[in-house]
Amino acid sequence: MAHEIERKFLVAGNDWRKEIHASHRMTQGYLNNELHCSVRIRTCGEQAWLNIKSATIGSSRLEFEYEIPIQDALDMLGSLRQSPLIEKVRHLVRYRDHLWEIDEFEGDNSALIVAEIELSSPEEYFEKPAWLGREVTEDIRYYNTQLSKHPFNSW
Repeated sequence: MAHEIERKFLVAGNDWRKEIHASHRMTQGYLNNELHCSVRIRTCGEQAWLNIKSATIGSSRLEFEYEIPIQDALDMLGSLRQSPLIEKVRHLVRYRDHLWEIDEFEGDNSALIVAEIELSSPEEYFEKPAWLGREVTEDIRYYNTQLSKHPFNSW
């Protein structure tokens, strides 16, 4: 069983941009209504993944991810998706001993920038960079499943 331990934060300022070492444009859509889990298709360039994540609020939840053919992903996003697509650029920033994934959202979620860090345990210590804002791990509005239904620009 796969467990994801992840914390989410808003981003303050633009100082993080000078630390970017890679960026990837991503598109994702959800195939279900997430009563017990979310089922997501994500594309990044010519790669695609099917992701199943428990609908648990907080930093720890079950997650399963499988690479799938890009054409299958595009077909599913075109015909099976239940809500609008999430479009974002994921920037990778290394700070001290951790890799931060900073999602800069586009479309109806533009102006939203969220930093995520994956940890090996909920108690794992990590240094917070100066550009890190308020923690939103427990705020369901910032989950991608919710952003696909209730975009940031409509709050």
